[in-house]
Amino acid sequence: MFLEFLKKQKLVRRAYYLLQGVSSFLQFNPILLVKQYLWFLKEFRLFSNQKKNKNFKKIRWLPCLTDNLKYTPLEPTYFFQDSWAAKHLFTLKPKHHYDVGSSAKTIGILSQFTPITMIDIRPIELELDGLFFQKGSILDLPFDDNSLDTLSSLCVVEHIGLGRYGDKMDSFGSEKAIKELKRVLKVGGVLLLSVPIDSENKIYFNAHRAFTRDYIIELLDDFKVIDERYHYGTKVFDKYDASKGFGTGLYMMEKVK
Repeated sequence: MFLEFLKKQKLVRRAYYLLQGVSSFLQFNPILLVKQYLWFLKEFRLFSNQKKNKNFKKIRWLPCLTDNLKYTPLEPTYFFQDSWAAKHLFTLKPKHHYDVGSSAKTIGILSQFTPITMIDIRPIELELDGLFFQKGSILDLPFDDNSLDTLSSLCVVEHIGLGRYGDKMDSFGSEKAIKELKRVLKVGGVLLLSVPIDSENKIYFNAHRAFTRDYIIELLDDFKVIDERYHYGTKVFDKYDASKGFGTGLYMMEKVK
């Protein structure tokens, strides 16, 4: 009911989402904080009353107050997306894979199965065998035309040109990014791509864009779809369903011309 109300009331909707932007700065809950510290002190007392382990003579407090949950917290988009990409990369087994802008944590894990070069505007400060870094922009990749066998870019192109990560404003940032991914991939090469999808093309400023399936297929008209999945809420589906609204599209595509 509330979401339907927001759809009809433009000014209220804008005010609501503006407040959403500052909510992360206003989440101090003093009552909850007191409860968490009382729980911490209770646990410490119980632990202190146990038989001492002589191998550990020093105790220092380092309160972790938000992990005592009855479920494992997961962010579903990255959970499904990264698992999907890993499955396909393990099947493809490229001699060397290239990734543009995806989660460094995910790419670091995948690099332990096949060597990967990460391309990003922001250098990584950690080193890992099998993981290589090359500074570059998705709008100007440091590779020749038709030069790469496999390429991934997960939850990246939707951000380009909205300034969220310090990049320049560009109304056609996503289109330019996809064009550049297409340029560097060989004919017969495989692209793993994920983007937000919705019932129509939308800009959620300054977070990201969302696309319809038809528009993604149009932008990649010289590719054929090998596999596609759609994440809505806590489930993954085989088909795009505009009626489900916002979600994530996962696309494995082969360049055919």
